Amino acid sequence: MNDLPEDLQYSVNHTWIEVQSDGSMRVGITDFAQEQLGDVVFVELPEVGRTYAADEECGLVESVKSASDIYCPVSGEIMAVNEDIEDNPEKINTDPYGDGWLFQIMPKDDSETDALIDVEEYQEHIKEE
Repeated sequence: MNDLPEDLQYSVNHTWIEVQSDGSMRVGITDFAQEQLGDVVFVELPEVGRTYAADEECGLVESVKSASDIYCPVSGEIMAVNEDIEDNPEKINTDPYGDGWLFQIMPKDDSETDALIDVEEYQEHIKEE
């Protein structure tokens, strides 16, 4: 089974969400998603300062096998991006829940987090794929 930290929230679009002390959320793709992609060779991150809607396409991850869109887990403004990941996209493969994070977003509406799922629900979701 994939390595799934229990203290995170997940989306059905295979992103993980870690709530920060200031209320913002750090976002990355799950171990399951990076395994499906294979070796990541390029990442296009969202623009800092731009506002996205929940489930809106906000970036791209390309691997040697395919490309996959990144979807915003909640509506909000992009506060920061992991610039290191642009130069070292392989960190998504080696450390998807640590150095492989993608961006940080300040949610517009906290109630949107109700659409996120916990680790058990995510495990059930990936069993169906």
